[in-house]
Amino acid sequence: MTDKKKLIILGLGNIITKDEGFGVHFLRWFLERHRLPEEVEAVDGGTLGYVLLGLFDRCERMIVIDTIKLPDPPGSIYRFTHEEMSTYLPPPTTAHEVSFSDVLCKAEMIGDLPEIVFLCIVPHQWRDMGLEMTEEMTGRLPVMERLLLEEMDALGIRTEPMRDA
Repeated sequence: MTDKKKLIILGLGNIITKDEGFGVHFLRWFLERHRLPEEVEAVDGGTLGYVLLGLFDRCERMIVIDTIKLPDPPGSIYRFTHEEMSTYLPPPTTAHEVSFSDVLCKAEMIGDLPEIVFLCIVPHQWRDMGLEMTEEMTGRLPVMERLLLEEMDALGIRTEPMRDA
């Protein structure tokens, strides 16, 4: 495939469990503030599981925005390469219980894994049901924005601000 995007920004998470949906909430918020160039695609990956496999051969690089459950203060943000992140990912499961680590494993097996950077945040609340993120997480949106823009800048990619942002 010759029409690969230079970058896919993938927001992950379950938006019905409060802060667990940070990646999706962030991506929506970011797209209200920034116009992406044609070489970049933003994808709301939600909890789509193996459906996401089709993304990996469509890009040269991927930046994944997601939560990570570590015993650190809520709102702590981390940057990992795929190799670094693999130490935090659970082992592959079954087709009935698909996590993003399963999707990564399958993409790697079929040789479609692009260069990946993970920008992950420790959630405040992720077990309770609710469509809104906590104030702690909402307050971290601009920090994640800055980190994402730095990653994009390192790739030579610039966004345009939306007029109303």
